[in-house]
Amino acid sequence: MDASLFLVNRYLGDEEDGSVSKESRSQALLAKLQQKAKEKQKQSVTEELRQHTESLRVKKKRKADNDQEKQQHKKKKLDILDTDNHDEPVQEKKKKKKKERNEKQKKKDQSGGEGEDLTHTPVTAGDGQEDTGAEDKAETENDKPEEPTEKTPAPTGFTVLGGFENKPIQKVHRVLPQWLAQPDVIHRDIKSNLVPVCDVTGLCPPLLKKLQHHGIQHVFPVQAEVIPAILESGQQGLLIGRGGYKPRDICVSAPTGSGKTLAFVLPVIQVLMQRVVCEVRALAVLPTKELAQQVCKVFTSYAEGTSLKVVMLAGQRSFAAEQASLSELRGGARRSLADIVVATPGRLVDHINKNSGLSLEHLRFLIIDEADRMIDSMHQSWLSQVMKAVYKSGPEDKSIFRRTQPAHITAASLSPPHMPLQKLLFSATLTQNPEKLQQLGLHQPRLFSSIHSCSNNNNNTSTPSAAQKHDRFDFPQGLTEFYVPCTLSKKPLLILHFILRLKLNPILCFTNSRETAHRLYLLVKLFGGVQAAEFSSRLSPGERKKTLKEFEQGKIQLLISTDAAARGIDIDGVKCVVNYDAPQYIRTYIHRIGRTARAGKAGLAFTFLLGVQEKNFRQMVVEAGSPGIQKQIIKPDNLKSLEERYGHTLQELANVIKDEKAK
Repeated sequence: MDASLFLVNRYLGDEEDGSVSKESRSQALLAKLQQKAKEKQKQSVTEELRQHTESLRVKKKRKADNDQEKQQHKKKKLDILDTDNHDEPVQEKKKKKKKERNEKQKKKDQSGGEGEDLTHTPVTAGDGQEDTGAEDKAETENDKPEEPTEKTPAPTGFTVLGGFENKPIQKVHRVLPQWLAQPDVIHRDIKSNLVPVCDVTGLCPPLLKKLQHHGIQHVFPVQAEVIPAILESGQQGLLIGRGGYKPRDICVSAPTGSGKTLAFVLPVIQVLMQRVVCEVRALAVLPTKELAQQVCKVFTSYAEGTSLKVVMLAGQRSFAAEQASLSELRGGARRSLADIVVATPGRLVDHINKNSGLSLEHLRFLIIDEADRMIDSMHQSWLSQVMKAVYKSGPEDKSIFRRTQPAHITAASLSPPHMPLQKLLFSATLTQNPEKLQQLGLHQPRLFSSIHSCSNNNNNTSTPSAAQKHDRFDFPQGLTEFYVPCTLSKKPLLILHFILRLKLNPILCFTNSRETAHRLYLLVKLFGGVQAAEFSSRLSPGERKKTLKEFEQGKIQLLISTDAAARGIDIDGVKCVVNYDAPQYIRTYIHRIGRTARAGKAGLAFTFLLGVQEKNFRQMVVEAGSPGIQKQIIKPDNLKSLEERYGHTLQELANVIKDEKAK
């Protein structure tokens, strides 16, 4: 024990004192050891605090430098003029502050390096935390940058590069293909732009005589523009296009009653007059039987006196009768009896699929009238069936003028020359949707239109006009439009008031369903005093034909129709059109009111509107390009004289409908 105490004393630097007892020496030694342990503990705590403070100082310094850089960048951008006057003093102040902070920090580091005398100041864990907080506070006060004149954005933890600003994304405007955006413009005013028949380029003398025979001395603007364009493609004959190339397809968008039918009938007949062998070379496809019958009548009238034969396939006759009119067996081979076929899509597909003798391998013109409706009925796939029948021969055909599926135009594809197929599209409401038109497979199309705005060009930087936001249409020049606010129960009274009091007749009245048309017909018939008839799919084709004829002759004052009569049918003498039910779509409205004010004549159009329909209908018509629709109010007092009789008629109507349902 004595030896060990001696070694410890030697280690601590104490000399052996013989006068001190062993016990007192051991206690003194223990106290000194405890003292040394406490000093070492204090030194380690101090070192930890110094390192923690140093790390905090470095972080705050980096943060201050970042804030300073951001502020300088912002000031340079927003206040260029003030930069020259104020930047230098601010920089000097900041440098001074930074220098002072560095000097203070050096002094602290030196005092920390020499060792602080903490033997007289007891340090506990709580005291250490308090000192740290005090030092943090002092560092924060010293390192706090000078308040800038403008608010700096709160730091996000990321360095923002450049002074980027939020810019609104430019709206993408519709850019039409060039042929749609820049059409050949047709004059809208028919009366002021009539062209003498003899001035139409390319028309042959026989057809000029035909026109004069029918009392036509002038042609309308659409006819004067389109007829020469179609004739131009047939200058080299039937079997070859101009220069060996396939002719451009033609699209025509012109108002109802502007003479579109004659615009394709005359040039097609003139081109086909050169044919030697009878083959189906022109096919006109129309959406309804009545319209097909009307077009067939025009073709037959102008083909009279020539060797051309016109056949209609619209279900007016039996399938066998139509088949017999198409072809016959002669010398063991089937020979065509038709040059021009006018058909509805359904009946046409039946004849193609049943091999009835309809051969389209020599087809030269495919005419699609009311093209927008025909596009909408593409689900019947009638066009694809026609195209298969047209290109039926295939590559194994060794004839001189063989026909193959159209491909890219190259020198090889044009030798040998192919028999061209040209599509002719006509409509009063031709869509400008390229996606829909693409279904028709048009070849380098050329558009003739009376609707054209100079803003509808390929300059996508121009401000879009209303014509770009909505499809716009050309309304007949002589048409005056009205809308009549009413209630559901007053609609029949208004019709009776128009005929019996206002003496507006003949009236073509449109409803949205054949049931409504039938009820209104029965009501007017029971009321008495008005010659009325209905025109809908309830009637057979023969009955519909007879009804239209009587209406044209003036025997019928009120013809109540569904939209079956709204498409393309030219009914003479219609002075007034009434939309008993408001149409849901603008195209339906255009075709309904197009039954009057035809060929530049005057006409009236009335639409009965319920309160909830008024706002949307007016907006739809204005956006479509209507020159103006006027409000026509019918006072209740004007209808009072009809109400008593009308009440009795309603009771009779209920019994009649009940009896009809019982049958």
